[in-house]
Amino acid sequence: MELPSYSVRQLNEAIGLLLDRGFAPRFLLEAAVIKPVLKKGHLWLSLSDGDASIPAVVWASTLSRLAYRPQDGDGVTVVGKLNFWAARASLSVQVLDVRPSLSTVLRRFESVKALLAAEGLLALERKRPLPRFPKAIALLTSVPSSALADLLRTAQQRWPACALRVVAIPVQGDVEAEICRVLEQLEQHWQALGIEAVVLARGGGSREDLTVFDGEQLARCLARCPVPVVTGIGHEDDITVADLVADHRAATPTAALVALLPHRQEQILQLDQLSRLWRQQISGALQRERQRLLAGRQGERRRWAAHRCLERRQLQLAGQTALLKALAPERLLRRGYSILRNGQGQVMRRGAGLKPGTAISAQLSDGVLQLSVQAWQPETNGEA
Repeated sequence: MELPSYSVRQLNEAIGLLLDRGFAPRFLLEAAVIKPVLKKGHLWLSLSDGDASIPAVVWASTLSRLAYRPQDGDGVTVVGKLNFWAARASLSVQVLDVRPSLSTVLRRFESVKALLAAEGLLALERKRPLPRFPKAIALLTSVPSSALADLLRTAQQRWPACALRVVAIPVQGDVEAEICRVLEQLEQHWQALGIEAVVLARGGGSREDLTVFDGEQLARCLARCPVPVVTGIGHEDDITVADLVADHRAATPTAALVALLPHRQEQILQLDQLSRLWRQQISGALQRERQRLLAGRQGERRRWAAHRCLERRQLQLAGQTALLKALAPERLLRRGYSILRNGQGQVMRRGAGLKPGTAISAQLSDGVLQLSVQAWQPETNGEA
């Protein structure tokens, strides 16, 4: 059998044709980034799984569109295709898109968390209470988005009296600096806008999509925010560094507004209950006052009756006193009468039994006469 014959160029072209026909035009590759180098706008790097490696390149046109730029040692998921240069039989992966792997995201999360915790920025003592009835809040989220629609609908249902200052921000990719600029502007104008709280929200996605919220600079901006910060980022199980720094972490964007805004129906019910309670208290107070006044009137009537009784008794006493004075022996004595007493000092009302020589005394108005009976002559027409 005659062996095929190639030139070097023909061999390389045949290899390239074989790769084009036998390999998928696009594929996913899980790897670690090794020694990325930027040259003439292109990013050159190696991708490795620890057992093997392959060269890779991110062309400048692709690099400018990437939301994430990998660093040395980052675990990544690459969307790529094979590049084969026939001139030198060189094979590499052309990176079409790249995202951090979950391990890279979690490693960054733990690193920033440890740094901020050491500075006390994650301490519970720093958490500020949320305003009870906020008049205006700032909503930082992507515009338009389903998260924003949920926020606006929830705010209208719960507490439409609160003004919403919607501030558009990017929420994915290498956009930490842009979010920080927005927060710095709010820090300067929050009083003029009447903002009492800030909501930082992003809808669902993979944990890798939320890596921007693990940024150290973003965390420091949130810690400096002059008003309480509420985060509603991703799903219930997703926790970012921003959640740890915020004054309140909600599981979802909707839950963030539920935590921040009161429910008007609940407030109406509470007001009705307070109104009934106040009416009962006022009615009870009025009833007690009526009873007090009634008791006072009854006491006043009793006092008046006692006063009238006392006056009558005083009048009776005065009459009796006057009568006693009128009948007092002293008045009779002053009129010329006298009071006779026997030797024992007893008043003598009858003369029967008196014998001549019996000593008696006569009480006059101005003194006492000592007398001796000479004779006793009874009344002939009176009782002896």
